[in-house]
Amino acid sequence: MVRVTRDRAQLVLTAAAVIAVALAPAVLAYLQLGYHPDVRASAEYDDPLGNADRLLERAVHDAGANVTGKYRWGERRKAATAVRDRLRPRVETLESSRVAAGTGYEVRYNGSAARTWATERCPRGAGRRFGACRAIDGVVVQNRAGEAHVLGVAVDVRATTERGRYGATYRVPVVESLEENR
Repeated sequence: MVRVTRDRAQLVLTAAAVIAVALAPAVLAYLQLGYHPDVRASAEYDDPLGNADRLLERAVHDAGANVTGKYRWGERRKAATAVRDRLRPRVETLESSRVAAGTGYEVRYNGSAARTWATERCPRGAGRRFGACRAIDGVVVQNRAGEAHVLGVAVDVRATTERGRYGATYRVPVVESLEENR
């Protein structure tokens, strides 16, 4: 009877050794890949500024399109204020959108980036009758036929996540590309 018990114990040890050898590659792969079950596979996790970029593109297009043509060139400051007023709810939504998930956003208008844009990228050309461009509080407007035409907005976006802080300056046009207007 002692012999049967010893044989069974050796069989159990042999089976455990075989299982350990079989699981070794899986354990090594787990450690090398850095997999962690709490890590969510999402674009936002790898690119926290992507969410802000997409929201700003839509918001600036809507705000600029709804303000363009409603103000005379002499009222361009009112046009810029109207754009900022229309953007405010969208920016506030972005800033509070992912706080519970651990991502915080901060959006600030960038006057110097807007001035650079107005100086360097203002649509002009021989066959065009566009006037001067002005940057007003981060909003770029242009005189077109005596009306304030909104070209875009320049903002600084900061995203803070558990992995770090990210920042970018965006010059968001009202149209798809200012290159088309050049």
